Amino acid sequence: MPRRKRKTSAAAAAAAAEARNWLELPPDVTASILSRLGAIEILNSAQKVCSQWRNICKDPSMWRSIDMRNYGGRQDGRVHEKMCFHAVDLSCGHLLDINIEHFGTDELLFYIAERSVHLKRIRLFMCYDISEETWGEVALKLPCLEELEISVCYISKHSLETIGRSCPLLKSLKYNHRHIVEGYVCDDEALAIAQSMPELRRLELLGNALTNEGLEAILDGCRHLEYLDLRQCLNVRLGEDLEKKCVERIKTLRRDYEFQDIWSWLYFRQQQLQRDYCSGLQSRNQVIKTVRIDTKTMYTDTVT
Repeated sequence: MPRRKRKTSAAAAAAAAEARNWLELPPDVTASILSRLGAIEILNSAQKVCSQWRNICKDPSMWRSIDMRNYGGRQDGRVHEKMCFHAVDLSCGHLLDINIEHFGTDELLFYIAERSVHLKRIRLFMCYDISEETWGEVALKLPCLEELEISVCYISKHSLETIGRSCPLLKSLKYNHRHIVEGYVCDDEALAIAQSMPELRRLELLGNALTNEGLEAILDGCRHLEYLDLRQCLNVRLGEDLEKKCVERIKTLRRDYEFQDIWSWLYFRQQQLQRDYCSGLQSRNQVIKTVRIDTKTMYTDTVT
């Protein structure tokens, strides 16, 4: 009789992996794995796998960071906003970091601020339905804020001043625009930053309308600045003296001519954001794939 071929060690390992029982993992290990998912994947998939996973997903420690990247664009905004409200509730006041893209309203921003007094980082990208007046009230509720990004959104100089005065720990501000209007000149935002945010270490002002006067004010008012991004700030003219002052004061200076046009910046910014939030993308995708598979095989244990 012909002898049976032995399974290779790789095949045996693969078979063992397929037969593994995820419920046998210690809760802290399971929590570490699930934390690689974004808020949308946890709420839509992971918490529905079984009662054990559902309990882990209810733990406030899972919601210290809420990543609400919205790949569907503005058409899914209402659905994602409702999910974001729920995620904030699950954090039970322990939220430290939140990222929102392509959706959000004044009501949501107020809700986050009122229930997250320890919040350290906010990132808003293309959140057009949040009015700039809202920031004046919201900033008063965020004394621990250290990093703020408002990209392709608009806030007034008065709101910037309120943010600076209400958030004394603010170290990083990314206030980047999408449209550049040729000939438009305005130093109001730069002066507001210079007068109210003396502790800044990092400042991005891509596509801003500031002039040399506004830049001078920032250099004099933000003495601890280490990184300054002036790409697409077309009204800034770095002469010999001003450039020397920048180089002496700032470790990293990004100049206005590094991008040929705003569309190059938009492409770059999307790539940059993907790197920032998807450094563990391969592991994340594997977890998502596993969750989706296990949702089908283990769903009978789901809590109704």
